[in-house]
Amino acid sequence: MLLPFKHVSGAAGTFLWRRLSWAARSELRARVPTRGCGERNRRLEDFSARLAAGPTLQHFLRNASPPQETRPQLAEEPEEPEPYLTSSILEELLGIMTVYLETYGCQMNVNDTEIAWAVLQKSGYLRTHRLEEADVILLVTCSVREKAEQVIWNRLRHLTALKSKRLRSQAPLRIGILGCMAERLKEAILHKEKLVDIVVGPDAYRDLPRLLAVAKTGQQAANVLLSLDETYADILPVQTSPDATSAFVSIMRGCDNMCSYCIVPFTRGRERSRPLASILQEVKVLSDQGVKEVTLLGQNVNSFRDTSEVQFRLAAAPGLSRGFSTIYKAKEGGLRFAHLLDQASRVDPEMRIRFTSPHPKDFPDEVLQLIQERHNICKQLHLPAQSGSSRILEAMRRGYTREAYLELIQHVRDSIPGVSLSSDFIAGFCGETEDDHQQTVSLLRQVRYNVGFLFAYSMRQKTRAYHRLLDDLPAEVKRRRLEELISVFREEATRANGAMVGRLQLVLVEGPSKRSAAELCGRNDGNIRVVFPDTEMEDGTDSGAVVRAQPGDYVLVKVTSASSQTLKGVLFRRTTLRESAAHR
Repeated sequence: MLLPFKHVSGAAGTFLWRRLSWAARSELRARVPTRGCGERNRRLEDFSARLAAGPTLQHFLRNASPPQETRPQLAEEPEEPEPYLTSSILEELLGIMTVYLETYGCQMNVNDTEIAWAVLQKSGYLRTHRLEEADVILLVTCSVREKAEQVIWNRLRHLTALKSKRLRSQAPLRIGILGCMAERLKEAILHKEKLVDIVVGPDAYRDLPRLLAVAKTGQQAANVLLSLDETYADILPVQTSPDATSAFVSIMRGCDNMCSYCIVPFTRGRERSRPLASILQEVKVLSDQGVKEVTLLGQNVNSFRDTSEVQFRLAAAPGLSRGFSTIYKAKEGGLRFAHLLDQASRVDPEMRIRFTSPHPKDFPDEVLQLIQERHNICKQLHLPAQSGSSRILEAMRRGYTREAYLELIQHVRDSIPGVSLSSDFIAGFCGETEDDHQQTVSLLRQVRYNVGFLFAYSMRQKTRAYHRLLDDLPAEVKRRRLEELISVFREEATRANGAMVGRLQLVLVEGPSKRSAAELCGRNDGNIRVVFPDTEMEDGTDSGAVVRAQPGDYVLVKVTSASSQTLKGVLFRRTTLRESAAHR
């Protein structure tokens, strides 16, 4: 169906709409989201304006009137043919596609979701948080453990059933898999199971609009190519929660460590770092938006190395932590993590800076000293141990022994008094004996972490362990050992957190507690959850005033009780980072 649109008056716009078939009008109505939306209104206003400037009603009547008597035609330039409003143009103008994004896994996947949404938003997509409103459903996935992948498979089968129930009057529902699982299982996802329309790896989010365009034709589409240089440095992620008090900023992607159990180098590729300037620009934008805490992200965040400018390549390389080694040669030149941390903390003195996930090998003294000196860099470090057995650490290719790790822990605590520590542990790795397991138990007791992430080993294809080692522990042994590690961790974390009872903690307010509307929650400098009553308090930033805490406020809370995961307390007063640091 072809419809002229270039010079239509307002009245003719109504005439043009009536000329559309019932099916065409239903299609257009179905493709415009029912909820209010500024972007939708803008597009409809643009469409109305183009109709108002189009052919007049007389144009249609003239074309439809009976032939008049023949008159001699004057020689004149041929009239420019009327442009026509084809179905593809109608789709462009009124076919507003809505996308539903669902995120699984680590903080990097949260950041990936924000990057993917930034790309789609620029291409005219709208976002919905209601599954039934979506034209496109995208799952940002994780491949670190088998259980994480099974969750996605189950979700896909549910969504496929939803797809089959789609009304014929609606546009076909498209389903896509993004992230690590997309790269690892492309063939199985596309061909064996045939549950999705598009598959997009972590380095191909720029290609999303093209892949979705292909999918609209009824074909499957995929791009899972890994890149040696993609960092999305020029894409400003769109915050998933615009009113959030904290945000993630990706500073590097990929990993070169090649730990024998880890799939990350195969799903996210080699290490490459964003240019320093683009990171600082993003931090500044977030500060201007009122964000009060930024977490710098990377698979191996403290191995950051910016070589984007020639002069950076002459910088001296920092040494590794004492007793640590790598499987690769030392990388020369580049601005390093200490420089980035210094510059990021200077952007906004009232914005907290965190970083994750680091490798213990990359903690030179200048990083530890900077954390101690700078009041807005959180006194909290994540030091993934994985095991307390030197024999298992060697099999994991971690590059250190139990003794070297404990020496680093002591050095960190000497350098940053009161530091909060967290760690990762794997239960039941290949060849782990009961003695190896008990060494991990003793490490948990000796270090006494505040926060822990503990999992049973799950062998992943492509890894060195898959090719060289035997996954020889029964599932029930792994489960028992994991339960013992969790029990010991909770016991020791309760003791560690109990040391804060009676003390004031600086807390960034996040919002209402999930368990009670009468309580607020936030996180302290050590990244431990703090819950406290929503009561009036003194405003330490404006002497004499009485206020209530709001999301984004820094408040002092006196801790009254502690568990392995949560601190509880009472409000003392509102404050600032600077003021709080001055009274430590």
